[in-house]
Amino acid sequence: MGVFDDLVGQDQSVSVLTRAAAAAAEVVEGGRGAGMTHAWLFTGPPGAGREDAARAFAAALLCPDAGCGHCDQCHQVLIGSHPDLEQVRPAGLSYGVKQTRELILRAAGAPTQGRWRVILFEDADRATESAANALLKAIEEPPPRTVWLLCAPAADDLMITIRSRCRLVTLTTPSTAEVARVLATRDGVPPETARFAARAAQGHLARARALALDEAARARRESVLAIPRSLTGVGECVTAAERLVKTAEEEAAAATAALNETETAELRKIYGEGSTGKGLNRGLVRGGAGALKELEDRQKSRATRLKRDSLDAALLELVWFYRDVLAMQLGASVELANDDLRFDLDQFAKTTTPEETLRRIDAVMRCRERLDLNVNPQIAVESMMLALRV
Repeated sequence: MGVFDDLVGQDQSVSVLTRAAAAAAEVVEGGRGAGMTHAWLFTGPPGAGREDAARAFAAALLCPDAGCGHCDQCHQVLIGSHPDLEQVRPAGLSYGVKQTRELILRAAGAPTQGRWRVILFEDADRATESAANALLKAIEEPPPRTVWLLCAPAADDLMITIRSRCRLVTLTTPSTAEVARVLATRDGVPPETARFAARAAQGHLARARALALDEAARARRESVLAIPRSLTGVGECVTAAERLVKTAEEEAAAATAALNETETAELRKIYGEGSTGKGLNRGLVRGGAGALKELEDRQKSRATRLKRDSLDAALLELVWFYRDVLAMQLGASVELANDDLRFDLDQFAKTTTPEETLRRIDAVMRCRERLDLNVNPQIAVESMMLALRV
C-alpha cells in the first residue's frame, strides 16, 4: 500500500499529489521538477481528510520511493516522528505571532536527511492577523528545500496574499458507500453497522469510525437527536441547553485532564520544584511562576476550543436532522443522514411546514456563528433552543 491509499474518495487530488511527489524527487536528484512548488494549501469540508492528505504528501516528499508506505521514512512521517517534519496543531482558539515566529525559525533549518524540510500546519485558519503576516513573509521567501503544507476548511479562510502563493488542493466529501467500504474492509465493522455509521456521519470518516466502534459516541448522537421532540416549552428549552453545554464541558475536561496534569508536572520539574541540595529550594525558581501561568492560559484556551468543537459537532447533528425533515417535506430523493429515525422525521415533516424547517436550520446556523464570535455558549444555545421549540 502507498501513503495515498488511505485517502477515501480523493482520486483527483491523489493524482495531483502523486505527480508533484515525482517532480519533487526530480528536484532532489538535481532536476527541474516541474509541478513541484514550495507552498500548498489543503482545503475541504470537515471529515474530508485535509490533514491526512497533507501528511501523506509529506511522506511522499520524504520517502525515497515517493510514498511507498512501508519504509522507515513513511512510517516516521505517519506517526509524527520524522526529524524533517514539523507538525503544527494549534491547541487553543488561535495561533499567535510569537508561536509563528518560533515556527519560522525552525523551518529555516536544512533537512537532516537531504530531501525536504516539511512544515505541516493544521488549522492554519486559526492564525491571528499578526501571525498570518509573519507566515506570509516566510512563504514569500522560503529556504530552497522547505515546503509549507497549510490546512484550512476553505481558501477564503486565509489571507488572499497567502493563498495566492500556495498551490490549492481541494478535497471533497467521500460518498457513504466509500466510507462504509473503508469501515468494513479496514476496521472489520459489520456491513450493516458500517452503512449506518457512514450515512450518519455524512462523509466524515473519523466520525463514522467513532459511531461504528464507540458505543459512547452513538449514545451522544442519540441524546442530541432526541432534542427536537423534547422542546415543548420554555423550561424544556433551557434544560436542553444546559444539558448540551454541560456535556460539551465534560467532554473537554475528560479530554484534557490527563494531558494538563502531565504538562504541569513537567514544567514544574523543569523550573526546579522539588529539587534538593545546596543552594536549591523545593519551590519554583525565578521565572517559573510566569511560565506556569502561561501554560495554564494555553490549557484553558485548549479546553475552550475542545468545548466549542464538541458543541459544533452536536449542532451539525441538528442541522442534518432538520435537513432530513426538509427533504421529506419537499419529496427530495436524497439519502437521509438519520434514516434510522425515520418515524421522528416523518412526524416533523407532517406537523410542520418547509418554511418552519428552514427557520430552524437558520437558527442552528446562527448559533454556530455566535459561538465563533465568542458569545457565551449558554446564552447562544438557549436562544437557539427557543427558536427550535415545537
